[in-house]
Amino acid sequence: MTTHLTFYKRIIHLNLVLSIVLLLINHSSLFAGDNSGKLQTIVIDPGHGGQDPGALGSKVKEKDIVLGVGLKLGKLINENLKDVKVIFTRNEDVFIPLHERAEIANRNNADLFVSIHANANKNHAAYGCETYAMGLHKNEGNLEVAKKENAVITFEKDYSTHYEGYDPNSAESFIIFSLIQNTYLEQSLDFAGIVQNNFEKSAQRTTKGVKQAGFLVLWKTSMPAVLIETGFVTNPDEEKFLSSEEGQMKIAQSIFKSFVEYKAQIESKSNFNTQKSQTKEEKYETFDTTPIPDTNIVAVSDDISFRVQIVASPNHISLKSKTFKKCKTIKGFTKVDEISSGNTFKYTIGNTQNYKDILEVNKNVKKVYPKAFVIALKNGKIVPLNDVLKR
Repeated sequence: MTTHLTFYKRIIHLNLVLSIVLLLINHSSLFAGDNSGKLQTIVIDPGHGGQDPGALGSKVKEKDIVLGVGLKLGKLINENLKDVKVIFTRNEDVFIPLHERAEIANRNNADLFVSIHANANKNHAAYGCETYAMGLHKNEGNLEVAKKENAVITFEKDYSTHYEGYDPNSAESFIIFSLIQNTYLEQSLDFAGIVQNNFEKSAQRTTKGVKQAGFLVLWKTSMPAVLIETGFVTNPDEEKFLSSEEGQMKIAQSIFKSFVEYKAQIESKSNFNTQKSQTKEEKYETFDTTPIPDTNIVAVSDDISFRVQIVASPNHISLKSKTFKKCKTIKGFTKVDEISSGNTFKYTIGNTQNYKDILEVNKNVKKVYPKAFVIALKNGKIVPLNDVLKR
């Protein structure tokens, strides 16, 4: 018995080493093509498809729900973020093997991989959204979700050759694959947290939190990657919501807002690190991820104010810094204000409740800070600009 156990451990160790080597090869090609520090490519992966229906509700199939959400998400990004390339693993009802979904992301040097799913449970009262990153399962519930999603590989021919001996019924198999994604675990968990926050605040959805488990679709991705369970098709209320156009759009909008926030966060940090290596007195860039509405739009309530953001930084910058010396050349300039937003410090010029006035300020500011843009505050907190304006 001991001999067999030792042999089994050696096989696991060998598979792990080979997997890491293959992953490092993928990493090297990824880094070679990434020199901008920006999030330029997202892969949207609607789960299941074709002969694989996924989870079954009383009237709908998971594969149809997640395709609807995925296509809506892609449209939102294409229409609002012109600097981002959207790639789908599938945009119709076809079956794509799990390993090919990861390969699509790797071939295109994607910056983020988002796999969209819907959950199921024998307990029809189960409900809520949850977002997973690749990792060791912390409880049996997480393990069961991963086993259910990974069972898709049984639709593939010779699946054992693509997944290096993975057994969808073996808990030990998850140990190997969960270790692989540790390179991007922090970023994956960051994005997962943002998604869950937006599900709760923007879509008024019940959230089950950020979790980790061994998902094969995330295993070989050479970038931050998450798997989103949008709700339970086995719950009658959630099935009705997820199968509706309105429900799918709310889910898609929440993920879109999360991507905008994550993109700004990553690009701000990347720019800070790049500029820090160039000069002792750091220079900072801003990233406008919200399209500015038409000029005929006006503010809608007294608790709303508008400002022009010129700089964002993960660290505090003295208002006497050389970074802000050029502000004195701006027509109508009075002072720079600092706003703490999450883990980021944002520096702004102007403060008015009149949207047309702030557009004029922005025009002057952009002559000195070309990447400046308008932001909105509600009760002193930054909120999406489009959310506080009406036509």
